[in-house]
Amino acid sequence: MTRYIRFRNGHSSTYGIEAKGTVRELEGDLFHHKETGKTHALKDLKLLYPATPKNIICVGLNYRSHIGGRPAPERPEVFFKPLSCLQNPGDPIVYPSDATDLHYEGELVIVLGKRVHKASKEEAHAAIFGYTCGNDISERQWQLGPNHDRQWWRAKGCDTFGVLGPAIVTGLDGDNLKLQTRLNGEVVQAQTTADLIFDCATMVSFTSQYMTMEAGDIIYTGTPGVTRPMKPGDVVEVELEGIGVLSNPVVKG
Repeated sequence: MTRYIRFRNGHSSTYGIEAKGTVRELEGDLFHHKETGKTHALKDLKLLYPATPKNIICVGLNYRSHIGGRPAPERPEVFFKPLSCLQNPGDPIVYPSDATDLHYEGELVIVLGKRVHKASKEEAHAAIFGYTCGNDISERQWQLGPNHDRQWWRAKGCDTFGVLGPAIVTGLDGDNLKLQTRLNGEVVQAQTTADLIFDCATMVSFTSQYMTMEAGDIIYTGTPGVTRPMKPGDVVEVELEGIGVLSNPVVKG
């Protein structure tokens, strides 16, 4: 396993490989790089969201524990989040001033390592570079309420609604990882990705039949169980086995 992080380095961002609290700085991008010879203490760095995608793809209704009594979908239910919604580890989730029902959604996120187009399931699996943690922030009234929007552009796409990090980790089995979400220290979601209705390779393969995805693109894979509202002042944490903890405060917008 290799742990890749992206961090602020002066006025620019830099990738590094992290192990036991020490970061080896890289020159280049996530897929084409070499070590500079410089090292840093992880605790001294400002972490940034670790992927820089061209597309953010999301799959809804993808845990058996999340659909409840509803019938399971016959295919991955895909939607998009805008690039502008991405937020760094540790930085605030902004609660819009006219929002009333903001929920966390702890998720496994796939990071692609190569271009995929009409990929078979085997090709899709080979295209997965690694995994990270995500929090697909959702305003339920804008999404599902009596006066909801026709599209989920606000409900899922406001600034800071796509939290990502802290690291991209390679060499993991994305279809069998423990996921836990905590709200102010209380466990509010606990599941393994073995409960996914569509596994990681299936999500990549299906999506690639209709759109070309590039190296660095990410897929939020769905959230387990039920969610509940957050409020300004809360702290939400998403932890995935082998990846780490993604922690963010909620602040008033």
